Amino acid sequence: MTAKQARGLTSYHAGLAAEDIVAQRYARAGHPVLATRWRGSCGEIDLVAQDGDGVIFIEVKKSRSHAQAATHLTRRQMDRIYGAGSEFLASQPRGQLTDVRIDLALVDGVGRVDVIENAFMAA
Repeated sequence: MTAKQARGLTSYHAGLAAEDIVAQRYARAGHPVLATRWRGSCGEIDLVAQDGDGVIFIEVKKSRSHAQAATHLTRRQMDRIYGAGSEFLASQPRGQLTDVRIDLALVDGVGRVDVIENAFMAA
């Protein structure tokens, strides 16, 4: 394994751990996780949690600091979440009329979580 492959594998596992930390936080707050790494034809949503009759799409970003993690969210990723989210809503009883919130969960190097609710809206 090359050094680059090893760094990639480490990042992958760190991302999984960050998603698990965030999923536990939402569950403790009364928002059970409906799906992890939900994949549709438009892309992937890191976490989907329940919020009453609505859903929360959660994008998880991990880096050394919360500020640095926030810079990793791109317009392309936001567009992916919108597309995949629309596909996910097709499985919900109210379909596209389901109440939706998109959160950005930032995880720093020591596992602290900062959640920005309603972090972004459709463009």
